[in-house]
Amino acid sequence: MTLACLTAALSGGPVVAQNAAAPNADASDFARLEAAQNAANAKPGPRTVPGRRIPVPGTVSPEFQAAIAAPYQTPAWNADPGSAAEWKALVTRLAAQTAAPLPALRERLGVVSTPEVIGGVKAWIIAPKEVPERNRHRLLIHIHGGGYVYNPGEAGTLEAVLMAAFGGFTVISFDYRMPPDAPYPAAMDDAMAVWKAALALQPAENMAVFGTSTGGGMTLALMLRAKREGVALPAAIAPGTPWSDLTETGDSYKANEWLDNVLVSYDGVLTRAARLYAAGHDLRDPQLSPIYGDLRGLPPTILTTGTRDLFLSNTVRTHRKLRQAGVEASLQVFEGMSHAQYLFDPAAPETREVFTEIAGFLDKHLGATAKKP
Repeated sequence: MTLACLTAALSGGPVVAQNAAAPNADASDFARLEAAQNAANAKPGPRTVPGRRIPVPGTVSPEFQAAIAAPYQTPAWNADPGSAAEWKALVTRLAAQTAAPLPALRERLGVVSTPEVIGGVKAWIIAPKEVPERNRHRLLIHIHGGGYVYNPGEAGTLEAVLMAAFGGFTVISFDYRMPPDAPYPAAMDDAMAVWKAALALQPAENMAVFGTSTGGGMTLALMLRAKREGVALPAAIAPGTPWSDLTETGDSYKANEWLDNVLVSYDGVLTRAARLYAAGHDLRDPQLSPIYGDLRGLPPTILTTGTRDLFLSNTVRTHRKLRQAGVEASLQVFEGMSHAQYLFDPAAPETREVFTEIAGFLDKHLGATAKKP
């Protein structure tokens, strides 16, 4: 990345790559660029592209435009802690920043949060102050994102708050164990413990599991594990921009590199977090990268991503794999959105739209009858 590109990124403006054509380039400039590109791409192989200046789209809300134009989130995207103590210090500091505005947000959205222990795992029951009648006997399980390292404790409940507010559901959000102290399979063990405990609270047909990024990947992995162990599956799932492949496989890892202003590049914290979580296990293990698992028999699924998302390929590959496996799957893609950007501004119309779409999908698939004694 050039100094000019970095300066633009930090200022919140459009990213400008080296050799970018001037905005008012005349015909001769384009002719030279055309000739150079034709020559560079004259043979089959990797695509060579010129430097680009990519404007903030004018077709999204002002709130979303602000999110798209924002600088890279340093150090979240490129952190490189040198020890377990440094990892913990970074995670604790960022979690405090994330959790601080949550009480005011819950109050503004009319949501209450109650600490609980579910299946031996620390959790929160998050619900609207008035649960709609149709959702009285429905329950959602939320798995938070954060690259398997970020968002411990209450910091991981933001998405659950938004789902409770915009979807009208009661949600269990839980604090699964994470590295460096607890690498794989600790997080999946906690997810399974919570899911089994939830089955004693409501029928499986009245429940759904959802989560974003790591939470999306874990949602899919939980389905594979439950299927393997003969445990009931929920009526539907909603993995948002799932980290379904930890092996850096997919077109958007390069096509959207430096364009996504959240994850930015796989060569940042993602590579380090994947290795820390996997702790020597094969990254193609379906419990780590569920895209490589047998997805037949999974519940109806709704996936969410954006055109600038570094995990766009993860999401569309998962969608195609589900469809090839005969699973009902819906894919919603939002203009200009980087990774999980629907979580960044609850006031953005796109945020409400994401959760309204998910809630509508779940409403079609979840039962509503009370659990039999």
